[in-house]
Amino acid sequence: MIDFDGLPVYVEPMAVSDLADVLNIERMSFPSPWSSRAYEYELRYNEMAHYFVARIAGLSNGNGHGLVGWLKQKFQPTAAFKSPETVGYVGYWLMAGEAHISTIAVRPDMRRHSLGELLLAYTLNDAAKHSAHVATLEVRVSNTTAQQLYLKYGFDKVGLRKAYYSDNNEDAFVMTTPTLNSAPYQQRLQRLYTALRMRLQESAFFHGARHLTRPSS
Repeated sequence: MIDFDGLPVYVEPMAVSDLADVLNIERMSFPSPWSSRAYEYELRYNEMAHYFVARIAGLSNGNGHGLVGWLKQKFQPTAAFKSPETVGYVGYWLMAGEAHISTIAVRPDMRRHSLGELLLAYTLNDAAKHSAHVATLEVRVSNTTAQQLYLKYGFDKVGLRKAYYSDNNEDAFVMTTPTLNSAPYQQRLQRLYTALRMRLQESAFFHGARHLTRPSS
């Protein structure tokens, strides 16, 4: 299995206390966002549900992220970190050996920095640890960016749900992985994660979060 420690971003189980941040990202990401009540039900009562949030550290002196933030931090080494910020989340339902990814989103200002890929890799690894045979999801037919990521991680298009999305009646592709715990798939997942880990660790965007450590469980 994959070791996710030592990254400038860490992923941990979602709690009810995370919902204000989660719902804010939800509203910015989806035309028909889930309600607070729906998430509370998932977290409190749905034994099949597994939800996670991704966090990074922020600088309390307003240095910001990226290269400019790193340069400011370099010449202001006493800068203090404020509480970690929730920058994305993911959830799946484990049903009869199938991990159905129900949602995945990244805060708009944090997109295009491989956080969605990190959340996906974490979910697939967690599902395999829970003995899921395969992972499945639905994706809008127009969302080619997400489809490319899913194809990269071995998902294949296996079906079409007509008018699946209620906001505009758009169709959805059904996508599914090969057997998660098979040796070929685990080798693929490890290879992809190794490359992802290197990108995250070397990214100037996350340099200000270098010293963020995963809380002890």
